[in-house]
Amino acid sequence: MKASKKIRDAMARVDELRRLTADSPNLASALHAIKSWQSKRFAQTYQDLLESEDYAGCARFFLEELYSERNYSHRDAQFAKVAGAIELTFPENVIAVAVSLAELHATTERLDHAMASCWNHTNNASPSERYLDAWKSVGEPAIRHWQLQTVLHIGQTLAELTQKRGLRLLLKMMRRPAEMAGLGDLQTFLETGFERFGRLTKTDGQATHFLTTIREREMTWLNEQFGATNAGHKAKNAQSDDWAFRALGA
Repeated sequence: MKASKKIRDAMARVDELRRLTADSPNLASALHAIKSWQSKRFAQTYQDLLESEDYAGCARFFLEELYSERNYSHRDAQFAKVAGAIELTFPENVIAVAVSLAELHATTERLDHAMASCWNHTNNASPSERYLDAWKSVGEPAIRHWQLQTVLHIGQTLAELTQKRGLRLLLKMMRRPAEMAGLGDLQTFLETGFERFGRLTKTDGQATHFLTTIREREMTWLNEQFGATNAGHKAKNAQSDDWAFRALGA
């Protein structure tokens, strides 16, 4: 399948989920709660990186562009619109990152919506307990691990691409045409990602440390949650839940 079609198909799946949410106030409210706790969990887990002079830029890029409550509908529409141009203009490794971003976004939205569907089933529990229960109810360990590996791969590739001066120049040259074509949100996303990771790669080892930290902490989260799930969804693992509540700031 062509890269442009993969990008458009992924954005179409996200758009369909948005339409379903718009038709259901209860689902919309639950989805807002899920994304809010998702963002809070990330902010708590990576508080040290977010407060670090060296790593704050990249950590905030991940938080704001992948895990926030923001509405990305304009950027998604722009992404789908230029999918063909991306396929024709950029080298293979850039195209591969674009496809991975699109598929990661679509997968994350699907899982968030699945969690939102579980949210109201535990309305007598605290918000943190409801979040964890929804997360475990959805499960899908293979997909969760794919999410993490895809994020890490995108981060590693971005770090490598920022070393290519030709790509930096191309992005700058695209700025004015992108704004005139109504593609400003997408252009800002691309330039911000390049700028943040480019700054990180100026010091040897920083990009590796950043991505290794994400891998280790997210693997801890995954292992704790799926360890508890495998032991029985209703049989609470105290150590796992205590760790998860601390990550959520509860």
